[in-house]
Amino acid sequence: MNKTLLSFYLSAALVVGLSPIAKAATPADVAVAPAVSAATLQNLPWQPLVPPATQQVTLNDASPQIHQGDIQGAVAAYTLPADRGSLEITLSSIARDNTLYAPSVLVLDEQRRPAAYYPSSYFPYQPPGVMSADRLEGTMKLTPALGQKQIYLLVYTTRQDLSKTTQLTNPAKAYARGVGNAVPDIPDPVARHTAGGQLKLKVSAEQGSGNIMIGMLPSAPSTPPVTVGAQPQPASVAPSAPAEPMLNDTESYFNNGIRQAVKAGDIDKALKLMNEAEKLGSTTARNTFISSVKGKG
Repeated sequence: MNKTLLSFYLSAALVVGLSPIAKAATPADVAVAPAVSAATLQNLPWQPLVPPATQQVTLNDASPQIHQGDIQGAVAAYTLPADRGSLEITLSSIARDNTLYAPSVLVLDEQRRPAAYYPSSYFPYQPPGVMSADRLEGTMKLTPALGQKQIYLLVYTTRQDLSKTTQLTNPAKAYARGVGNAVPDIPDPVARHTAGGQLKLKVSAEQGSGNIMIGMLPSAPSTPPVTVGAQPQPASVAPSAPAEPMLNDTESYFNNGIRQAVKAGDIDKALKLMNEAEKLGSTTARNTFISSVKGKG
């Protein structure tokens, strides 16, 4: 990073009340998550998942249902701990009898405010393997902000996805590829999308930082989260009141994160950590950021 750019960030950090840098979304590429009422969220039977964990669930007529706006059919609702570090969640929807549940995921912070949205396009088709079936699958990496006890994960399907299909791989073709034989010229089956299905979630925790901060940038209640293409984006920023003075362990957590981000050249992340730390009552985060940037110059 050149000294001119470092000087810019350093001068910006000296401005009181600096807001995190936000990336603008292109309207043509934005998919807005369907709205879910607070009452609906409150009444869902949220199931706790404590990493490391692997959960398989069958969604059917007996499962929790949401028929609200674009959301149609059975849903899965989970709570995840916010004190285990970053969370890596792999969600798979398994094909059965040429049917598939096309999942979308809404992530909410501790106050059940939308924080990130993963549309069904984030979970592309994966052909069968030796130990796996046809499936839609994607991995989410989330970092709960400090001060929260839990975050929420809502898996659902939409009216639009129910009108679509997914082309699978013929089992004979998959077998031929697996053993190195010539792939036969036969048609592939087509799976229709249904309001229920078979899901598998694998959740692990790690001390590294995920690519989406949950709760760090709380959104106004009326502002839905957005996604650019298939990449989830944090919800819009809303002002928050300063917190009480920060505990020493929490102060160290943020300061170490700021130093590591600057060392890695991720100044935007360091700025966000600095601002979040100050919102939570830190008195040293700004000095840590400034000294780290100076040391990198």
